[in-house]
Amino acid sequence: MSEWAIVLLVCLMAFVASFVQRASGFGFGIVVMAVFPHLLSSYGESTALSGILAALTSVVTAVKMRRFVPWRKLLPILVTFLVVSFFATGFVAHVSGGEMKHILGAVLIIVSLYFFFLSDRIHLRPGLPLQVGMGTLSGVMGGLFAMQGPPAVIYFISSTNTKEEYIAMTQWYFFVGNAMMTMYRFFDGFVTASVISHAAFAIPAVIAGIIIGDKASGHIRLSLLRRLVYAFLAVSGVITLLS
Repeated sequence: MSEWAIVLLVCLMAFVASFVQRASGFGFGIVVMAVFPHLLSSYGESTALSGILAALTSVVTAVKMRRFVPWRKLLPILVTFLVVSFFATGFVAHVSGGEMKHILGAVLIIVSLYFFFLSDRIHLRPGLPLQVGMGTLSGVMGGLFAMQGPPAVIYFISSTNTKEEYIAMTQWYFFVGNAMMTMYRFFDGFVTASVISHAAFAIPAVIAGIIIGDKASGHIRLSLLRRLVYAFLAVSGVITLLS
């Protein structure tokens, strides 16, 4: 595949992922990580590119919604995530990309099955044990697979009282988390010149996805959009697992 074809696919996936993120509140990492490992030269670079673009996707909404953030609810899970993800990102540097791709394939399938069949049935009591537990799981998934959203969303849904509070918490969590993991990955050698150049090309696609997702969020059925994303994850997981 030519370099320009890779750039176009990166931009396309960045657009789709930012659209999904803006319309539904999360999903950037799980969308792009279904494809990025097949496009970039190493698995670590794929997680780095995903994190950089995900941080950019969240920053505008995070700043815009900052007054709605209940910091007492956010800080325990965020601090837990930052500590655990530090060790998880370092682990990636010591594992072969082929092994991580196969594990990623299995994780994509598990995540898609969870959201298809269980996400609406699980209701957990918010509190410090849930924050630490979901923060730990989110840190592992974020550091290893650049998809920290699913465990964190379980906590955010159970602990927020309004839509504004939910959006504010998720976007600050994703922005701070992805920004810090980008620093971790930089020191692990994953933020390469190739990652930076691909990110630069993808920024306009991210902005376009945010704008269109914002306009479409009130006119599309989120349940249908999410099911399409979950089906895409399942198919991508099977392909990644078998490749």
